[in-house]
Amino acid sequence: MKRYFPLTFLTGYAAGVLLILTFIACEQGYSAETATHGTAMAPVYSFTLNDIEGNPLALDTFKGKVLLLVNTASLCGNTPQYEGLQTLYEQYRERGLEILAFPANNFGKQEPGTNEEIKSFCYTKYALEFPLFGKISVKGEDMHPLYHYLTTQSPFPGEIEWNFQKFLVNRDGEIIARYRPGLKPLSASIIEEIERALDRS
Repeated sequence: MKRYFPLTFLTGYAAGVLLILTFIACEQGYSAETATHGTAMAPVYSFTLNDIEGNPLALDTFKGKVLLLVNTASLCGNTPQYEGLQTLYEQYRERGLEILAFPANNFGKQEPGTNEEIKSFCYTKYALEFPLFGKISVKGEDMHPLYHYLTTQSPFPGEIEWNFQKFLVNRDGEIIARYRPGLKPLSASIIEEIERALDRS
């Protein structure tokens, strides 16, 4: 004997199944958008750090921009690179470049000051306009998770070598280049790759 189910029952059943599947997806760490469309946010956007003022700043704020990530220090032979970074920022920010500076005291104790002292030094001596973050560690046991990702899981792994190591991130959040600490921000190789990344829509 055939059995017939009311349409309302079937509609309710389907809705229940969808709800259960969505719940399972969320429990496994996926958003509803990820579970439905199979797209995931680039790992670099998953990190949140405090800015130099102590306010949380999520890196997904910069989605769609070309990023240059730099670990910095105030008492290093490479410290004058701040000037080149500011020039680079002035030249390309209207096209979508952001420079993110992460002060760190991992090399030669060349960033010993407080965040307030670092801020005063950078804004007074170099008149920086790009985002400056609070002091973090970029190597060792207390390494910040962002730098753990950059040095172990990105396409350019390996310990940070010194102050002013640079990583270039394209508009899709992909790490596309790593530059040695001594390579100046206005070097032709850096400018060429930044321009190429900026030209990608």
